[in-house]
Amino acid sequence: MMLSKAQDGQRDPNVATRDHCVYAFAVLQSHLTGNPTPVPTFPEGRCALFVTWNTHSGDDHWRLRGCIGTLEPKPLHRALHDYTLTSALRDHRFSPIRLKELPSLQCKVSLLARFEKAAGWRDWVVGQHGIIIHFADPDQGSRRTATFLPDVAPEQGWNQQQAVDALIRKAGYSGPIGTSLRDSLTLERYQSTIASVTYEEFLMAVEAGALEGKQWEVAEEEEEEVEEEEPAAAVPVRVAA
Repeated sequence: MMLSKAQDGQRDPNVATRDHCVYAFAVLQSHLTGNPTPVPTFPEGRCALFVTWNTHSGDDHWRLRGCIGTLEPKPLHRALHDYTLTSALRDHRFSPIRLKELPSLQCKVSLLARFEKAAGWRDWVVGQHGIIIHFADPDQGSRRTATFLPDVAPEQGWNQQQAVDALIRKAGYSGPIGTSLRDSLTLERYQSTIASVTYEEFLMAVEAGALEGKQWEVAEEEEEEVEEEEPAAAVPVRVAA
């Protein structure tokens, strides 16, 4: 099969659309069922991205099931394929997603842009910016780094300090957090566009013609092996909560 052109008319390759999410669901389903890899027809681009899987937990609430991405801009087609599977199957915080879970899932794709160094740890806006922190561990001297996507802080109800403190913990630091540590941080901020699709919406897209033909159309080049994400305390940042 081949995914059809953008369903919502959005052609900017660096703006997340439902087509990216439909493609992610198709990639995961084809992998779990042993079918050939789908071929995307949305525009190629080059950007940083994250793929998030949530599972329905009742009363219209979603619970995180996996989230991995990259802060390094990469070719969109290959990166979306790779991080779709990595986030679903290799997030060390969760067991791999199984085929029978698909009906309960939601997929979110975040495409990141506008990276810039902040003037201080308060120089960002909750709900508008994602943040990356870098700091030296006061106890071990090692460098630590971690990131939260723009939607994490408002979803958790955090203000700036609460978000930064939670990110320090996510980076693997377990010591006391005070003003001196916060002031020592280097903080980068970025923005993102986000699209989401539930499995039911994925099936509706398929029925509406988002998937054409009787069989998946296989990409010509072989898929490259994807490394598993680094632990939270490591310098490379690839996992988002």
